[in-house]
Amino acid sequence: MSFEVVLGKKAEQFLKSCERELYDRIIMKLGKLEEDPFPHDMKKIVGTKEKTFRVRVGDYRILYVVYLEDNNILVANIDKRPKAYKS
Repeated sequence: MSFEVVLGKKAEQFLKSCERELYDRIIMKLGKLEEDPFPHDMKKIVGTKEKTFRVRVGDYRILYVVYLEDNNILVANIDKRPKAYKS
């Protein structure tokens, strides 16, 4: 079963402003999330209303929510570690 990645506003803005090499690495990771939204390096974020997960891409974090019933992955934020967790 394949999932569709949907970028939130913050994630979209980050991708537009980041450098090409980082952009390519993040896009590759998002492609892998489409195939498996719960990879072995995924962690659940504690203290969030929805079940939010994160994966690492170097010093950066991709925060996302999986909607199993819709086969969607909403990417809420992408940023460096301390900033990624602030809403």
